[in-house]
Amino acid sequence: MQRTRINFMIRFSPIRVIGPDEEQFGVIETPDALRKAQEMGLDLVEISPDARPPVCKIMDYGKYKYELSQKARKTRAASKATEMKEVRLGRSVKIGEHDIQIRIDQSRRFMMAGHKVMVTQKFKGREIAHRDLGLQNLRQVADALADVCKIEQTPRWFGKQASIILAPDRAKVDAIKRKIEKEKAEKLARGEKVEEDKSIEELEAQVEAQNAEVGPDEGDEE
Repeated sequence: MQRTRINFMIRFSPIRVIGPDEEQFGVIETPDALRKAQEMGLDLVEISPDARPPVCKIMDYGKYKYELSQKARKTRAASKATEMKEVRLGRSVKIGEHDIQIRIDQSRRFMMAGHKVMVTQKFKGREIAHRDLGLQNLRQVADALADVCKIEQTPRWFGKQASIILAPDRAKVDAIKRKIEKEKAEKLARGEKVEEDKSIEELEAQVEAQNAEVGPDEGDEE
C-alpha cells in the first residue's frame, strides 16, 4: 500500500493546495504551502498523488489518521456483525433435549451479538427416511428463539442434512438488552455478584469444536 506523504516528504512542486475548511489556495510552490500549513499549526498532506499537479490538503494529520482508524473499525465491526455462524444439531436426529438446549443458548448469544445463525440438522444413515424428526428439531430451535429472531430461510436440503437460517430481530434484541442491563444494575445496587458471559471468541471456539465432533458435511456414512 502506498504510504501517505506529509510535510517535508512531499517532493513534487508546485502542488494544488486545499485549506482545512475546503478553501482553494490554487497551485503554489511546495515550500510556500508548507510554510502556510506551519503558520496554521497543521500538516500538509498529499491526498491525490497521481494528479498533475498533485493535490495536497492542509489538515491535522494525527486527527485525520484517528478518524480513518475509527471508520475502519466501525466497518470491520459492521461486517463482523453480519457474519453467519453455523450451529449443528449433532450427527443424528436422535439428539438429546439437553444438547438441543445448549445449541439454543449458543444461537441466542450469537444473535444477541448481531450474528445470523445457520442451524443444521444432519441425518445419519437411513434416518433420511424420517425427515419429519429432523425438521421437528429445527422447529424446536426456531420456536425457542422466536423472542430474538426471525426466520430468514426455511429448511433447505443439502444431501443428508437440512438447514434453517435465523436472523436477529433488531427491535427484539435491543429490548432484551435493555432489560438485561436493567436487571444487572439492580443486582449491583443490591450488592449481588453479576456473572459475565463467555466472550464471543470463546463461544465461537466452543461451537467450532462442537461442529467438528459432528463431522464434515459429506460425512453421511451409513
